[in-house]
Amino acid sequence: MRTLFLAGILCGAVFAQATNTSATPGVMSQWDVTALLSALEKGAGQLGPVMDQMKPDQWTAAGAPQTYALQWRSARKEVQYLLGSAQGLNQQPERLTLALDTLFRMQTLDRTLESLVQGTRKYQSPTLAATMQARLDEASANRDKLRQYVVELAAQREHEYQVMDSEAQRCRGTLAASGTAQRRKARKTAALPSAASPSSEQK
Repeated sequence: MRTLFLAGILCGAVFAQATNTSATPGVMSQWDVTALLSALEKGAGQLGPVMDQMKPDQWTAAGAPQTYALQWRSARKEVQYLLGSAQGLNQQPERLTLALDTLFRMQTLDRTLESLVQGTRKYQSPTLAATMQARLDEASANRDKLRQYVVELAAQREHEYQVMDSEAQRCRGTLAASGTAQRRKARKTAALPSAASPSSEQK
């Protein structure tokens, strides 16, 4: 029993060490991640004032489809969602789910705003459309950096899981071997002849 207990402690120590030292090289530094996310927040915050100048409800009088108004409302909400995701990721940059959520929201917002840029250029103001396009161009570099960070972070997590699984299998093997040794020892002990009974008292 003591052997199994010691083997379990050893496996736990090795497992913890493997988890702490399993990071793969090449992942963006904490400072770079913080700078990137701060830039994302700033860029997302600059989109709102430009969108406020768009009047898609008035475009329909010029023949624009009602879809633009729906896209505008959706984009307004998506900007707020993006800000929330970016702020959450800034607080927990190691959360892969948050990084993916932020990236997906950026991509969705970009597609919607690209459509609104076309509508603004055709039905309202080429100058305003150019302003929004400039904001999108500025955000594209940050989006590419975020995509690269997501890839690196996912690779790191996959490497950690592989190390953890390998260590878990090795520890299971160690515990199984220790248990087998204990059972063999118990069988040998049980097979030994019992101690001789004490001699009867002399008459």
